[in-house]
Amino acid sequence: MMTELTTARTHIRLLSHGEAELLLRYYLQNREHLAPWEPAREDDYFTLACAQSVVVANARLAEAGQAFKFAILNREQTDIIGLCNITNLVMGVFKAANLGYSVAERYQGQGYMTEALSALLDWVFDEVGLNRVMANYMPHNLSSARLLERLGFEREGYAKSYLKIAGAWQAHVLTAKLNPKRDSV
Repeated sequence: MMTELTTARTHIRLLSHGEAELLLRYYLQNREHLAPWEPAREDDYFTLACAQSVVVANARLAEAGQAFKFAILNREQTDIIGLCNITNLVMGVFKAANLGYSVAERYQGQGYMTEALSALLDWVFDEVGLNRVMANYMPHNLSSARLLERLGFEREGYAKSYLKIAGAWQAHVLTAKLNPKRDSV
């Protein structure tokens, strides 16, 4: 399927095995920044061996059409701006998946995530053929709320104790975006 998406300022693609050090650098530089928004991570998560296994696993998932876990790279492809994931991909009569993302602290507030996710959503609707993409955020994560609203996601519900984030069960606002061309999928 797709190997790379390009926007005005980014490249969105799977990392190759030789780029695991880029991923590890992203993990290490953003460890504290991302901790409140992610599952609790053990120290071995922040090793090159783990980053290498993540890169290999992501390639396998994409090849099988089960999930797409991409890095959002700068124009020179020397730094990871953020990560974006299409997971829990179900086709058939459902044609839906979940969207997840994170952005490096130093790239926050510069429009990179809006730019990258807009391109990713166009791809999953037009090329993958999804009808629905769901994205959920913790109620106090106002940045995610604003981002998803800008991207056209609509609130569909509220789930108590939805995911275990930063070591505690967290409520989430449930949102979704429907394929604007859904009658053709």
